[in-house]
Amino acid sequence: MTDWLPAHQRVVITGIGAVTPSGLDMPTTWDNVRHGRSGVGPITLFDTTDFKVKIAGEAHGYDPLDHMTRKEARRRDRFSQFSITAAAEAMSRAALEISDEDRYETGVYIGAGAGGIATYQKQQAIMDKHGPQHISPLLIPMIVSDSAAVQVGIHFGAQGPTLGMSSACSTSIDSVGLALETIRRGDASIMIAGGAEAAVNTLGIGGFDRLGALSRRNDDPAGASRPFARDRDGFVLSEGAVVMVLESLEHALARDAEPLAELMSYASTADARHLTAPDEEGTGAARCMARAVTKAGLGPGDVGYVNAHATSTPIGDPIEVRALGRFLGNRLKDVLVSSTKSVTGHLLGGAGALATALTVYSLRDGFLPPTINLKDPAEDCTLNHVLGCGTTTSVDVGIVPCYGFGGHNSCLVVKKWSE
Repeated sequence: MTDWLPAHQRVVITGIGAVTPSGLDMPTTWDNVRHGRSGVGPITLFDTTDFKVKIAGEAHGYDPLDHMTRKEARRRDRFSQFSITAAAEAMSRAALEISDEDRYETGVYIGAGAGGIATYQKQQAIMDKHGPQHISPLLIPMIVSDSAAVQVGIHFGAQGPTLGMSSACSTSIDSVGLALETIRRGDASIMIAGGAEAAVNTLGIGGFDRLGALSRRNDDPAGASRPFARDRDGFVLSEGAVVMVLESLEHALARDAEPLAELMSYASTADARHLTAPDEEGTGAARCMARAVTKAGLGPGDVGYVNAHATSTPIGDPIEVRALGRFLGNRLKDVLVSSTKSVTGHLLGGAGALATALTVYSLRDGFLPPTINLKDPAEDCTLNHVLGCGTTTSVDVGIVPCYGFGGHNSCLVVKKWSE
């Protein structure tokens, strides 16, 4: 598989941190996802009286003061707070401290789809009521999409390549994928990479609902996110962050680190057709998956698991099935597929990193989590779905495709770690 790559070009994941609706750390998140316990519930972050959507995936119990000082919390939008917390957990689980020698070889790629939307909304209200002289002087550095990456870099003293990218719901796959390629080309030995989102607020919920994208199944929050189901009615907006530590295999082995998985390859394509809707035939998505697998030195026959992007939208889910059919061909009925968004909801810019983290744990533990709420699959969404209580199986290679508004297609290939 990757035997042709020298050790300094192979990349492994050595630590993962998470703040999600399913848990405030990665082990808790994984435990709830593997057991199919939904993280979706009634919105508590604001008054939903005037809203038709009253459910979301909130990071319940998250208190930034458990992870940073009050002054630091005030200077960070919620998506940056999540990122700092997740990054600290990832570094701890990797047992990694950045030395003076390593700081120039350590980079940070953490992105967000909406960035500091909550801070923007709050400061806009202050300006409307009191005038521009009352706007926070930290407004701009708090709302820009690179805020999380910059603040994580400052926190850990990482002075390698640092980017805060945004490609809608593909953001964190692109962040992790480009981090992989940054290490592989020799521009860093360590990358802290992932994505975050904190758009569960009036502007975020209202805006996505006006697009017709959100589930209005308010009377059944836990059952609202139902990818591939005949009666799906939209996705559930969630918040959180997932950050992982990537290292060259050479660097990881030199410090006796225990890799969680090997990150084999990454690819991206674009549909270039519509502001929100994907290509109806899924050709760009299929091309993306095929390119990622080919770059890993593999073929469709080597893929054993897909953590599908499937968000539970009437339009998106069947298109993804068509894309998988184009990519997998006659293996479509054999490859196991689940959508963990049925449990966690959709973290937008953080979704891909979360799906990747859950795939890493799935391969490590030999257990594939279920797609919950899928009792009656739609006719155009027929796949080898992982249902019920999940399934125990030995799978070596999984792929994580993600698709974003604007026609972004991104995919990572993950391999179970084995010495």
